[in-house]
Amino acid sequence: MPRSEVTIDLGALRRNVRRLLDVLGGAELWAVVKAEGYGHGALDCGRAALDAGATALCTATVAEALELRAELPDARILVLGPSDDVAAAREARLELTVSEGPLPEGVPLHLKLDTGMGRWGVSELLEPTRDVVGLMSHLASADCDPAFTERQIERFRELTAPHPQLTRHLANSAGALRFPGSCFDAARCGIALYGLSPFGEEPARDGLEPVLRWESELAQVKLLRPGESTGYGRRFVAEAETWIGIVPVGYADGFRRDLTGTEVLVAGERRPVVGTVSMDALAVALDRELPRGTLVVLVGDGVLLEEHARVAGTINYELACGINADAGRARRLVAGA
Repeated sequence: MPRSEVTIDLGALRRNVRRLLDVLGGAELWAVVKAEGYGHGALDCGRAALDAGATALCTATVAEALELRAELPDARILVLGPSDDVAAAREARLELTVSEGPLPEGVPLHLKLDTGMGRWGVSELLEPTRDVVGLMSHLASADCDPAFTERQIERFRELTAPHPQLTRHLANSAGALRFPGSCFDAARCGIALYGLSPFGEEPARDGLEPVLRWESELAQVKLLRPGESTGYGRRFVAEAETWIGIVPVGYADGFRRDLTGTEVLVAGERRPVVGTVSMDALAVALDRELPRGTLVVLVGDGVLLEEHARVAGTINYELACGINADAGRARRLVAGA
């Protein structure tokens, strides 16, 4: 095995697509594949999502969309972030999100309304031009504030009611799973597509399957005697004889420095990460001597990114986007293609 191995299960992704379509009540599913598919691979995941029933892909930038267009000539692609590269979008047959006037011409547009996110978008609807094909907004707290979410849904409904001929889309993953009224004509789902919970819970509670698996191995096993330590800063000092396994994965690979204390699977058993996570290695406390090459599962087999996120005080989105699967650091495999 190389230093680590990341496996993307496209079969799981397709099942997540079908699960989301079940809850959308007839609304279209638009798969959000920005940031390299939340670290899962935009092209592989985008193609699989379309095959499973998604009807459009969403990126953050024109550059991301152009990479997809080169491989997916017939896909509907919407750029969610602001862009001045209208000419490139027009030539590549992309659709653009616009949050202010004047509205560009000759390219399909989605007008973004600010119904409570307080970020991109206009507070009052601009008069749509002939190039406007959709009206959209963004839920701010569908994962944590039902009352405010309902107010956003109603505000969006009021603002868009005079234009029933345009496609309306508001829901994100949390909205699709918890607020049927937010789905309108289409839902832009990202995190749930990859089998990750927008609520920081176990994904299985919403019928989702994690798509990403990350594993490595024990590169060294050593016995620490009382008073001996492992790692920078001597944050872990053995109180009794303790077997330590060194795993060749660190924060340069995306296993963050603040994940000390989380658990991973070593030979199928949960073991704690101890000491300071360094750039290229981490240490786990073992209950016995194990051979070099013993499998270590960092994510998968019940070890969830949601768990790691709670230890790090962040969200699963950030951890997924941070996993470094570049060829120089890891081997990336695709299953179920």
